[in-house]
Amino acid sequence: MKELQGAGVALITPFKKDGSVDVVALKNVVAHCIEGNIDYLVVLGTTAESVTLTKTEKQLVMDTVVEANAGALPLVIGVGGNNTYALVEELKTLDLSAYCAILSVSPYYNRPTQEGIYQHFQMLSHASPLPIILYNVPGRTGSNMLPETVIRLAKNFDNIVAVKEASGNMNQILELIEKRPQGFMVLSGDDIAAVATILAGGEGVISVIGQGVPQEFSKMVHLAQEGNEVEAYKLHYKLQDGMKLIFEEGNPAGIKIIFECLGIAKSYVRLPLVAATDSLKHRIVSFMESVIKITV
Repeated sequence: MKELQGAGVALITPFKKDGSVDVVALKNVVAHCIEGNIDYLVVLGTTAESVTLTKTEKQLVMDTVVEANAGALPLVIGVGGNNTYALVEELKTLDLSAYCAILSVSPYYNRPTQEGIYQHFQMLSHASPLPIILYNVPGRTGSNMLPETVIRLAKNFDNIVAVKEASGNMNQILELIEKRPQGFMVLSGDDIAAVATILAGGEGVISVIGQGVPQEFSKMVHLAQEGNEVEAYKLHYKLQDGMKLIFEEGNPAGIKIIFECLGIAKSYVRLPLVAATDSLKHRIVSFMESVIKITV
């Protein structure tokens, strides 16, 4: 699955002032990523505010990204939730022909045991026509998918091919890299840990900030893949403040400010999320002006 190595990005869903999906802006976001040398796109992940989209809107987002991408980059689709049987049915009925893999978050809110997490993904593995990327993000789900559970899944199911690890725990990431079976990929789920994860032996990152500053971010990732630690970290430190700022008031409020700075999309989000405060907006604008050298 070389398609999943390098710099992937979890796309936003741009909205208009009336709350509807901004199809034109979404196409421009996709074009921005392609032009910026991003390696693959993740559609309908957490950053897409997918839990607030209707079924019709989700299909609109999928169709728009497929059309705008026009085969340029590999596509991954987010199919996750906390109702195992509903996800099994979704995997059986979705048209997944445009995608190379599925990103599926560990069940949230229910707070299952490690055995519950294992059996959840066991059922998804049996139902999925595509390879699966596990997604561990304890800050959102309320439970941590431990390395032993990930490794057990990786060893037992050939179509579970990677984990997006966003625990924020570097020891956990290193344990995954050390103990994983051959061919299983460890992807950083945190921008701030991307370079460290890759240099430690991971295969890449699924990023948020990467879609906003794709040229700089993809170059950083590719330098890390080449083992060029010094130059990769130079870019990391250049982008580090932005990586922190965009999460300060929740995702994707921050990254949408970057797209507004670029004139690509407005910063509207859907409740229960709210727009970034003026204070945060001013700091993100300053970051873009001073580091990315844009004029706002």
